[in-house]
Amino acid sequence: MKGVEEINIVLVGVGGQGTIVMSEVLGRAAVMEGVKVRGSEVLGMAQRGGSVITFIRLGSAVHGPMVPEAKADVMVAMEPSEALRNIRYLSKNTMVLLSTRPVIPPSVSLGMGTYPEVEEVARKLKEYGGQVVTLDPFELAARAGSTLAANMVMLGALAGTGRLPLRVEALKRSIAERFKGKVAEINLKAFDLGYEQVRKALS
Repeated sequence: MKGVEEINIVLVGVGGQGTIVMSEVLGRAAVMEGVKVRGSEVLGMAQRGGSVITFIRLGSAVHGPMVPEAKADVMVAMEPSEALRNIRYLSKNTMVLLSTRPVIPPSVSLGMGTYPEVEEVARKLKEYGGQVVTLDPFELAARAGSTLAANMVMLGALAGTGRLPLRVEALKRSIAERFKGKVAEINLKAFDLGYEQVRKALS
């Protein structure tokens, strides 16, 4: 798949969930594989749990860093409502990897708003996009040894879609270079759990 012309990936979540680290690991793996990569991130109040959206574009025909609307091949959503917020990037060819673990905003906790059911979020995404695969990356990350590795669960899930022009070995090497010691072991295990979950869901 190295000769791919264009693969557009949109990573969404809130500050502190590790979407930017996920994009860094992806970008490093692309460089290892000799795949052209462009990327950009848009940060809200990231330090306070605000919206974060990161674009990763892979392939020989990619020039700009921003994914055009309705051109995402895959959306990785660390937080359900953030997927809805960025629904404009979906098309009928988009696969959405949707975390089922919401981050309830303060306005909802204070009774000033409502948060949609995750099932309703998934239904809406299917209306606009293609296939939606749900998983709880935090539960899988806890099994790996730390909920902080939820982003690597989602990276493994992304690899499991088969849509990346990158080898699993390169992604794992990138993880091992980004983290050290026991933390690297946990993140690699988290990656494997996410990969296996999506492979099973798509089989």
